[in-house]
Amino acid sequence: MIESIDDHFVRQVGSWTGAPAPDAAPGGVDAELLEAYFAAQVQSRHLDFAARWLQGEGEGFYTIGSAGHESNAAVALALRPTDPALLHYRSGGFFAARAGQVPGATPVADVLRGMTAAADDPISGGRHKVYGHPAYHVIPQTSTIASHLPRAVGLAFALHRAAATGVTPPWPADAVVVTSLGDASVNHSTAAGALNAAAWCAHQGVPLPLLIVCEDNGIGISTRSPAGWIRLALSRFPAIRYQEADGADPEGVLTAARDAAAAVRAGRRPVILHLHTVRFMGHAGSDAELAYRSRAEIVGDYARDPVLATARRMAARGLASPAEILRRYEAARDEVMSCARALVGTARLASAAAVRRPIAYPPVGTGPTLAAGTANDQPAAGPAAGRTLAQALNDTLVDVLAGHREAIAFGEDIATKGGVYGVTRGLRKRFGATRVFDTLLDEQTILGTALGAALAGLLPIPEIQYLAYLHNAEDQLRGEAASLAFFSNGQYRNGMVVRIAGLAYQRGFGGHFHNDNSLAVLRDVPGLVLCVPSHPADAAALLGTCVRLAREHGRVCVVVEPIALYHTRDLYEPGDNRWTGAAAVPAVDHFGRARLHRDGTDLLIVTFGNGLPMALRAARHLAGDGIDCAVLDLRWLAPLPEADLLRHAAAFGRVLVVDETRRSGGVSEAVVTLLTDHGYRGHVARVTSDDSYVPLGPAAHTVLMTESQIIEQARAMGAR
Repeated sequence: MIESIDDHFVRQVGSWTGAPAPDAAPGGVDAELLEAYFAAQVQSRHLDFAARWLQGEGEGFYTIGSAGHESNAAVALALRPTDPALLHYRSGGFFAARAGQVPGATPVADVLRGMTAAADDPISGGRHKVYGHPAYHVIPQTSTIASHLPRAVGLAFALHRAAATGVTPPWPADAVVVTSLGDASVNHSTAAGALNAAAWCAHQGVPLPLLIVCEDNGIGISTRSPAGWIRLALSRFPAIRYQEADGADPEGVLTAARDAAAAVRAGRRPVILHLHTVRFMGHAGSDAELAYRSRAEIVGDYARDPVLATARRMAARGLASPAEILRRYEAARDEVMSCARALVGTARLASAAAVRRPIAYPPVGTGPTLAAGTANDQPAAGPAAGRTLAQALNDTLVDVLAGHREAIAFGEDIATKGGVYGVTRGLRKRFGATRVFDTLLDEQTILGTALGAALAGLLPIPEIQYLAYLHNAEDQLRGEAASLAFFSNGQYRNGMVVRIAGLAYQRGFGGHFHNDNSLAVLRDVPGLVLCVPSHPADAAALLGTCVRLAREHGRVCVVVEPIALYHTRDLYEPGDNRWTGAAAVPAVDHFGRARLHRDGTDLLIVTFGNGLPMALRAARHLAGDGIDCAVLDLRWLAPLPEADLLRHAAAFGRVLVVDETRRSGGVSEAVVTLLTDHGYRGHVARVTSDDSYVPLGPAAHTVLMTESQIIEQARAMGAR
């Protein structure tokens, strides 16, 4: 039987006879700081014990603990409570020490309510156990490995960028951003990308006040980090100061943390603090540690217990006798367990609506469904007539940047070049390099910059150069951006408008990486808003509405722009100029509203994106066959414009869904399911692209949806 770390601490301190002689060399750490450090460590340790007790009682649901990592409390004590923190899930000591710096804080109840999934958990509202609290300036992160690091880099970058644009962030001008991760996470591509981005900025002298703390216990669940690897991995980044600290040396780690924090604050440059820790009680409550570690190895780690090391130092300096140390230790146990017992039977979220509330979509727009004949029958009139989709998007971006000083646009090649397709041309010259800038070629960093910028009070409009490139970084939207409101009960949001050039049908330039036609990964993210502007007259309506949703509701919005339609001018014949329009910012709210582009009596074609002009041309052809088709552009793919879709479908006995994405997992599946769920009794059919990547050259047309397929299916439905 292995002695528990709790029993070991009590036995060791109890074995000290009297108080050791005071040490004449206090190590530059004053008594008050050392005692605050010990108090935070002990509180964190007993919260870990309480987590196991609650689990045994069937009342606790989270047991990933911080035991052995309590030396991270030194980092909190080296910082100010107004420094934003994005924490690793073993940073319990930090959380306790940070809360101890805030008057009226209740960290014990905060953490226990998270463990018990209590509905009154002050950060997540019972949705997850996370370290977070607005009053402590701790921004909640989930358990995803290192995925919060790009946001941390982005926030450090955005603090100075916001000030340069005249926006006041919610933190002091000299604030330091602190983030922590485990040693195993250093190997994750997200961590590698974030650390590289930090070095990339620092190398160029870009202010980046970021303290990165690696809590290195030498093991990731059961997989050991190779000896010396983490030191080599973390010390190799140019322009980033690297230093180490031993968690078993309390005065050493307090001093190292103080020096690291001071260096970041004064120099506005990133520092990596490599904190050597130890892990007690396994990875989590379900982890059978003896399956991969020997008894001798587990017990041997007890000698590196950071809580015991601090107690020994306090006794050696004559700050507390062994009896007093044990009294404080047991007093912390009593406080934690008293609170834990009081939470037995606590109220929890009891309905799907309550769980979804922070990510529920805002009400659908108040504007009417746009009538047929307003977009395509005649070219748009007015001073902006004749604008292509790319030009209309550019006009809208000009209006947004001019009207909102907090708006910034960034991405690969969007500034000096003006974007691969010219959509952002002229923006940098007009608004300056502070608000329109190029990034390094890393989609995780681009989205992480947006995440941090939003927290700093900016309105980020990042561009992902091609839809296929998003897949390198999609978890930044799924696991970080869209989840923040959910795991903070709406107390934190990161509104942004992500622009993505996508979909297929480009001429002369193709292949999968530039013609990706899959939107499934975006439609599957809870709460994310997704739209596809197809006609130039819709560019301002959709992009402008997304800006409003980001600014007013903190929504994560994605605008997928059909590349093949960027510079299209004609619809039916060369020179007809019927795929152009104006780009005035709309006065009405277009969120969740479809657009009827053509009226009809026989068949409703439901489509979006490149499918819209294809369907309009097919409808004109079918009119010669005596089949009168209406064409409805969905425009919004998440959420679908359900009310408009159902209302229009009800007027027809036949609905044809024209979907340029894939047959499996495509948008058409959701449209057909919606009609079925609401009892539509007419005939429904689909025309889609095949379940295939898009190849290069003419072979692409063998797997992509075609106009002839639309015509053939419509004729078949007409005959029926």
